[in-house]
Amino acid sequence: MPQLDLLVPGDPATATGGYVYDRRILDALSARGWRTRVHALDPSFPRPTPAALAHARDVLAALPDGRTVVLDGLALGIGSAPLLAREAPRLRLIALIHHPLADETGLDAEAREALLRAERDAVAHVGRIVVTSRWTAARLGELGIGAGNAASIAVVEPGTDRARAADGSDAVPEPERDDGGELRLLSVATLTPRKGHALLLEALAPLRDLPWRLDCAGSDRRDPQTATALRDSIGRLGLGRRVFLHGEVGDAALERLYGVAHVFVLPSYLEGYGMALAAALARGLPVVATSAGAIPDVVPADAGRLVPAGDSAALRAALESLMRDAALRRRLAAGARAAGRALPTWAEAGERFAAAVPPS
Repeated sequence: MPQLDLLVPGDPATATGGYVYDRRILDALSARGWRTRVHALDPSFPRPTPAALAHARDVLAALPDGRTVVLDGLALGIGSAPLLAREAPRLRLIALIHHPLADETGLDAEAREALLRAERDAVAHVGRIVVTSRWTAARLGELGIGAGNAASIAVVEPGTDRARAADGSDAVPEPERDDGGELRLLSVATLTPRKGHALLLEALAPLRDLPWRLDCAGSDRRDPQTATALRDSIGRLGLGRRVFLHGEVGDAALERLYGVAHVFVLPSYLEGYGMALAAALARGLPVVATSAGAIPDVVPADAGRLVPAGDSAALRAALESLMRDAALRRRLAAGARAAGRALPTWAEAGERFAAAVPPS
């Protein structure tokens, strides 16, 4: 029976894209007969405390010789390279990178350089790199990550669950009507600077004369400072009856939000893939997002409107065009449904991961 150990910092049950990818891939491997095990490292990675590094060292040391070990990209942080160098001769080490650590939004130059150097040094000791998009593979090359060793890069994009089309995908309201049909916007993302919620509020504020509502689903606890700032902005901009921060919601509640949505919006500054975007396409929702990272590879031109990251005016114009033009929304919804049908399933993603990772 093939065996695989995954090392991931933080709670493996965290409801964000990278953690969901890890869980769903392991589920798919288990369905194929693999024996998998998850080891939770300290959440201080990728800038771990001394105690966190000591714990990671003990976890690696306890693994049997010859075991295939996948390290989630967050584990490739500062101080991890010496640990991997010690274990590389006896373990099959594989790096799973969603996007480079140094590309996270909000880092200063010193922190970015430290993370870039740490990831380069850590990856020098792995035998294979798995990434979640072609964009991430190209970005690693630009940054020189993986350039100094024999590691090959395999692209294994996330899977997507087949889903019923959102009600709003077909029954698109027309805000310009006399009865003022309300356009339901949905954003699914943890409240962090990289996801662009502040920019979204800025773009929506001038559109108060149009009938719309924004539902934001995603943890407000991982970055409390950002969550507090967003709540303050909602009040300052007079959007308290328009914008609703639901926090992290369960599957049933999230499905209800998808079901009543008409447009999905995610103005991220970077996405290594964009699983929430793929989920929106699977439900036939037109997308308004940015052209950052891998997003253009996920959202085709006939399924949404992509604008430059950080451009509030362009984001506002894209949103307004969908609010005012029902025919455009219907065309993009049709494109989204077609794109959603072409997305890989999780079973297919698991098959590709199994082909990319030599089992022990």
